[in-house]
Amino acid sequence: MRRLPDADGAPELLALRALKLGDLLVAVPALNAVVRERPEHRIVLAVPGWLEPIADLVPGLDVLWPTPGLDHPLGIASGRLDTVMNLHGNGPESRRALEQLDARVRLGHESPGWTGPTWEDGVLERHRWARLATEHGMPADEGDISIDRPCVPSPAPGAVVVHVGAFYASRHWPVDRFARVVRSFRDDGHRVVLTGSTAERARALDVAASAGLTDVEVAEHVLAGAIDLAQMASLVADAALVVSVDTGAAHLASAYSTPSVVLFGPAPPEEWGPPATGPHVVLTDAASRVGDTFGSEPDPALLAVSAADVVSAGRDVLRRAVR
Repeated sequence: MRRLPDADGAPELLALRALKLGDLLVAVPALNAVVRERPEHRIVLAVPGWLEPIADLVPGLDVLWPTPGLDHPLGIASGRLDTVMNLHGNGPESRRALEQLDARVRLGHESPGWTGPTWEDGVLERHRWARLATEHGMPADEGDISIDRPCVPSPAPGAVVVHVGAFYASRHWPVDRFARVVRSFRDDGHRVVLTGSTAERARALDVAASAGLTDVEVAEHVLAGAIDLAQMASLVADAALVVSVDTGAAHLASAYSTPSVVLFGPAPPEEWGPPATGPHVVLTDAASRVGDTFGSEPDPALLAVSAADVVSAGRDVLRRAVR
């Protein structure tokens, strides 16, 4: 994706979403509407730079503006942009970052200095941002979540992908349960690969050891920290099944309609879950949910899900996928 060129008189619209992978993917319906309804604009996406391989897969975006967070001004000349769109949230930090750009038009939720729909708590995130775009004259479909496939080949086409990582400890499903899932699908004859970030590779290795993988098998099947984001997208796009907690890997599975089993802990699936009509199964126990996103222990709603639950759900969604 291109960087921002010198000002050339073309109208520019900047959409702010300076968050993580899953957060970007739930905003795709809104971004698709912006691209479709504002063809005269150069569309600038302000997201963390590490997300560029995925931003490149959202059709029609023109420019990536690397934005690691909101602690500092965005760094675009005041008055240059025609339009700014707050897809980040509705807090004072995101509003202030965009207000400093002195754009002609502000698109966001209703707040001081902004017109738009009122903020709704407890709604599906894809609905939230699709509704925002729609209310600002850019009709959006919250089910319009697909993204392009990367040009790079999958490192393990047709595999069962078990994503063992999560950014917060409140979403850390136990290692021994992941290991039982790995063993079960391997016993069923599937190639199983373990994914996660570089920081999560140690956890993936623990799962592999507990599952009984040999050193040779670890080298082939533990992909955590060994593949880049484009390869991860390709891996998920061509996977037979994705098993993951509520994290970016699960949202990639939704974007590619890849069968998935998604385990929810502190966040309710009613707000962050996959499409109800897709080849996806959600596992959680809402009655025991604590809901502390930043907690140091796995949420009880997540711990209520057993390895047997995941294996049974995975086998069922695999059967349905091949009908």
